[in-house]
Amino acid sequence: MKRLLYLILLLPSFLFAQHSIKGTFSPAKDYNFALLYKVTPTLSAYIANSEVDKETGGFEFQLDSTHTKGIYRVVYAVPQEDYNFDVIYNGKEDIELTFNSETGVMFQKSSENKLLASYTNSMSMVTQSIGNFFRSGSKKTKALKSIFKTQQDTQHEFEKAAQGMIALEFIKANKPFVPSDFEDLETYKNQLKSHYFDYVDFNNPTLQSSSFLEEKMLNYVFGMSSEAEDDATNYKNNINVFCDALKIAPYGVQRILLVDLWEQMADLGFESVANYISDNYLMTVAKALNDKELISGLTIFKTLSIGKKAPDFPLKIKKEGKLIDTQLSKLDLAKNYIVVFWSSTCSHCLDEIPQLKTFVNSLDKGLAKVVAIGLEDEPYNWKSLTYDYPNFIHVYGEGKWDNEIGDAYNVTATPTYFILDKDKKIISKPENFKALQAFFNTTEE
Repeated sequence: MKRLLYLILLLPSFLFAQHSIKGTFSPAKDYNFALLYKVTPTLSAYIANSEVDKETGGFEFQLDSTHTKGIYRVVYAVPQEDYNFDVIYNGKEDIELTFNSETGVMFQKSSENKLLASYTNSMSMVTQSIGNFFRSGSKKTKALKSIFKTQQDTQHEFEKAAQGMIALEFIKANKPFVPSDFEDLETYKNQLKSHYFDYVDFNNPTLQSSSFLEEKMLNYVFGMSSEAEDDATNYKNNINVFCDALKIAPYGVQRILLVDLWEQMADLGFESVANYISDNYLMTVAKALNDKELISGLTIFKTLSIGKKAPDFPLKIKKEGKLIDTQLSKLDLAKNYIVVFWSSTCSHCLDEIPQLKTFVNSLDKGLAKVVAIGLEDEPYNWKSLTYDYPNFIHVYGEGKWDNEIGDAYNVTATPTYFILDKDKKIISKPENFKALQAFFNTTEE
């Protein structure tokens, strides 16, 4: 009975035995909070939050025995997908770290994370030595072979030291290509490119749960360049290699990585590359997952890409004092058309639309015609404002955010601008009024 009573008393402390993840952000004034997530291949589960001490920058998360080992993500600002870092938690030890946005994360306590950081730094130093050798133009083959041997030995020693650790998965996946003999720079670069994904297991759940696969993808697509190709062609070739390696992964993992790459290309203005990803890889994944929202988003993006004909819609124009029904596609009034989505309840619009009127009036006659779609819940205030802009072609966008024209142009905010040529092809999508001005000022020059 005594032994049983002891076990009963011990059980709560065993069940709630705790480890912690704690650290310091610097400078402290730049941080307000920290969130902790447990990351799985397709989901990030919220665990806890911690307020950052305004004086010390300190934060702390307590983990009990119900929190299993794996990859955890610390978020320190919004948007969360941009401001975070991963930590390995093995369920056996406390983790202590410091973080600075300039220098990144450094671990003071945690055998797993310290070993992985040491590995990364050591291999980086060897890579730097290889770069220095080739930059120097040296022909000392023994010296290069010695560096390659150091690289090989370093990899082996860290794999040995990481046996039984989660960190081993990352160390093995980062194993570099090491030539067996001397190679000139061009041959070495080609070999690196060909063998880049040799040790990356896209089916490994630990790698899937971290930012590792995303970083490898971006480093390859954007980092492996060819002087003989323009950026878009180079990116497409690199994407083909990456997607060939990725094809063994589950569709859910493919979706996460390819959407991220697609968004990167879209944000950088490489619309042709974004559409290439969609047409050749991502749309197939979206259909396999029956992801209707993604399919719609990819389709709309392609429809609204530079060089595409703008979605058509009905409108009215004055001709010989009368209003006649026509279509955007049939307009023959100017060299360019500015399609602007605005609203009578939007303060930014009420500031920019008068500026747009003044600016267009300053352009050469016939250079630009404004087609203004008012996204509204009711027409009365909008109608009264249209009289201030008699030279605009006005279209009433009934339903505001639930409007067919707005939906066709994927409008999520007002004002939103599109510039079309005389054939109604999209030639620019200015982010704001200043960008619109810059487009026409550049064109006139």
